[in-house]
Amino acid sequence: MATILDTIVKHKLTEIQLKKELLPIKYVEQSPLFNRACFSLSQALKKSESGIIAEHKRRSPSKPNINQNLYVNEVLVSYQKAGACGSSVLTDNSFFGGSLEDLQLARSSVQFPLLRKDFIIDEYQMLEAKANGADVILLIAAILSPQQIKNFALLANELGMEVLLEVHNTEELQANLQAQVQLIGVNNRNLKTFEVSTEISKQLSSLIPEEMVKISESGLQSTSDTLELREYGYRGFLIGETFMKTENPGESAKNFIEEIERKK
Repeated sequence: MATILDTIVKHKLTEIQLKKELLPIKYVEQSPLFNRACFSLSQALKKSESGIIAEHKRRSPSKPNINQNLYVNEVLVSYQKAGACGSSVLTDNSFFGGSLEDLQLARSSVQFPLLRKDFIIDEYQMLEAKANGADVILLIAAILSPQQIKNFALLANELGMEVLLEVHNTEELQANLQAQVQLIGVNNRNLKTFEVSTEISKQLSSLIPEEMVKISESGLQSTSDTLELREYGYRGFLIGETFMKTENPGESAKNFIEEIERKK
């Protein structure tokens, strides 16, 4: 039986082919943003007390209406003011209600690292990411081979972007330790059952090389979660729904970050 991830990837293949026909790579590379110097998320996280990467997300396959009412540029500005280290911007439209225009608006509004969060399966998407203002790209081990991850990571680095490699289990992590990535993200959500537990972040922490910045993703709802995971070496915490489900995500992020700093 096909999973939601299978469905997304199948749709993404068609989407990319259509985009390539409409806007070939040579035109993507002509973007004014293509040659801009990127911000470093890994360095920002190493210097940060909180390590919060605040996400802009309108909806997801499991949550069809997280927050459809806010403007991405306003949310991102409020995240930066709150003290977030950077932001993750969903650019998948069909399943998450995001777009590359969201990334463009975010880039024009803030001066901190931006992660393009999407289902990257083709080099074309990486060029798109650079052309629309991303500093970091997400590579999901569950949908890519180790060779693809190696190749994509090299291209990202050549373009000046960092790579956040997302893993869900020991096998995915160990199969990709040779890739030139700066950040390893452990997704606490089981992609088959959608259940969430930070135990997977704890289990994988000792297997992640020290030179890679450890990030925990999904299901982080309290400052206690992040403070506990810091004991396991995590320096980054990707948080979206916890902030976005409120009327004022920036204020929620500000209170969250201030609470972490008080407790430390």
